[in-house]
Amino acid sequence: MTSGSPIVVRKCHALDEFLRCVALEREIWEEEDLEIEPVTLFVVAANSGGQVLGAFDGDRLVGFTLAVAGLRDGAPYLHSHMTGVHSGYRDRGVGRMLKLFQREEALSRDIRTICWTFDPLEIRNAHFNLNRLGAICRKYLPNFYGVTTSPLHRGLATDRLFAEWHLDSPRVVAAVAGVTVHVPDNPAVIELSPDLGLASSPNKMPNETSGPSRGPQHLAALQSRLQTDFSKYFNRGYAAVAVRTDSATPAYLLYPWSDF
Repeated sequence: MTSGSPIVVRKCHALDEFLRCVALEREIWEEEDLEIEPVTLFVVAANSGGQVLGAFDGDRLVGFTLAVAGLRDGAPYLHSHMTGVHSGYRDRGVGRMLKLFQREEALSRDIRTICWTFDPLEIRNAHFNLNRLGAICRKYLPNFYGVTTSPLHRGLATDRLFAEWHLDSPRVVAAVAGVTVHVPDNPAVIELSPDLGLASSPNKMPNETSGPSRGPQHLAALQSRLQTDFSKYFNRGYAAVAVRTDSATPAYLLYPWSDF
């Protein structure tokens, strides 16, 4: 049920609001048996240079973003650990609103990079991260969180791509303004599988969503190939900068990062 009022994104401050974030987290993911982040992490993030952002429909919390402060190559950055949107508010742009507010808040503190991880098999997330936000990936993280007991991960290794969002770069400025990000011709291409189309993944959150529908053996083989392919190109100085979604087989498009 929605109130019809404009959704407002703002920083969360009080313990009561952090507890509401945890309650929403449980509502979104508890059925998947994921480890729920405790309220103490939200408190620490909000008081140590990180972010706890809420999307509100009137007084109702309908989405949140949790980010922690970090240091990368000697510069401060934010690691965006978790974003969740209530099921009744998906496909209304709430996730994008949270990310755009996250960017503006970071820039207001002279933080110019936000990073996060996502499952390379989740093509809908990849499309959101690379095509719509203008993020890039230059690092592949095999089994980053370890094998978990969550049915969400289907017993697979938790391989992740490491997304870098360079907040004031020309490609990000264009992407957040809704301008199609130009990419050169003749990219390197890493194809996935036809069954991993844009509509195959539920839009639970921009960073982490439930896995694709194929069986674990098929997905494990695909993971192994992706690790080999991404590592080959990343070691040669390429970056994944876009996702092809307009053909039967979705694919990542990679270019030498020096070209940008």
